[in-house]
Amino acid sequence: MPLLSKSNYHAPFFLQNGHVQSIYPSLFRKFDTGFYQRERIYTNDDDFLDIDWSKTGSKNLAIISHGLEGSSHRHYVVGMVKMLNRNGWDALAWNYRSCSGEINRQLRFYNSGTIDDLEFVIEHAVKTMYYQKIVLIGFSMGGNLTLVYLGNKSSRVDSKIERSVVFSVPCDLQASTRELARFKNKIYMRQFLITLHQKIRAKMELMPELINDDDFHLIKNFKDYDDRYTAPLHGFKNAEDYWNKCSSNQFISEIKIPTLIVNALNDPFIADGCYPVKETSDSKHVYLEMPRSGGHVGFIQFKEDRSYWSEERAIEFLKHN
Repeated sequence: MPLLSKSNYHAPFFLQNGHVQSIYPSLFRKFDTGFYQRERIYTNDDDFLDIDWSKTGSKNLAIISHGLEGSSHRHYVVGMVKMLNRNGWDALAWNYRSCSGEINRQLRFYNSGTIDDLEFVIEHAVKTMYYQKIVLIGFSMGGNLTLVYLGNKSSRVDSKIERSVVFSVPCDLQASTRELARFKNKIYMRQFLITLHQKIRAKMELMPELINDDDFHLIKNFKDYDDRYTAPLHGFKNAEDYWNKCSSNQFISEIKIPTLIVNALNDPFIADGCYPVKETSDSKHVYLEMPRSGGHVGFIQFKEDRSYWSEERAIEFLKHN
C-alpha cells in the first residue's frame, strides 16, 4: 500500500512538544468507567482474564488492546470505547494478565507477543455473542501485539475480523527499548519500573519460591528487566531473543486484512526502526500514517464531545469500504 504521506492531525498550538502531548492526557483526561460490564474468563492454563464490555446492541464489535502497564480504564481506551459506542459499535476492552487490578494466578505475566491471550479473547467473543463484523484496535504495546497476531495468523484469522487500527506502535522492540533508556525518557522508564516492581512483589506473595525481587534497585531499563523477568518467565533465551521474536515489523508482510498504523514522528517512546516504511510500502493491506505531531498515544484535540483525533481517525478507517 502507498504510504499515507499526509495526515490531517494538527496539535493545539500550545501543546506542540511530544513529551507534553504524551503526558497531558494522563493527567487531565478523566472518564467515569461505571458503564463497563466486567466479565472474567478462565484460560486453559488455570488463569483468568478480565474483560470489560460496553454494548449498544450492535452486530459489530471492536476489541481493544491497551499499552504496557495500562488497562481497560486508561483514558485512551475509554475515549475509544465511547467513540465506538457513539458510532453504533459494541466494544470489548480486555486487560492483560495482572492488569485488571488483581494479580494473575500463573507465574507468567504478559508481553508484546502474547497472542495466545488475544486469540482467547477473540474466540470468546465469537462464541458467546453473535457479531457479523469484528475489528481490532491496539495502542502502543497493544498495537504491537495486534500486528503480531494478525501477521502470525495471516490467512487463518477468523473471517469476521475485517480491519484493524493501531496507534503509537513500537514495531521494533529493541529500538524502542533503547530509546526509552535514554536520559530524556527517564521519567517514563522510572514509572514503568515502579509498577512492574509492585507486580513482582505481589507475585512473590503467591509463589515466593519461584520469583523474587532481590536487588531490583539495580534494574534501570527494559534490557535489565526483560533479561531477568520477561524472557525467562515466557520462554525466551534473553531480552534480545524476546525483542527479535516479538517485534511486529517482521509480521507486517503477512497481514491479510486492511490495517492502519499511526505513529507520530515526535513520539518519545519510539525510534527510527519503529516506522515500518519499507514493510508497509511492500504490503497490499497495511497503511502507515506518520503525523508530524501527536506524541505517544496523545493526538490531543479540544472538542465539545471530548473526543481525540485518534478516535475520529479510527472510525474513519473502520467505515472505509
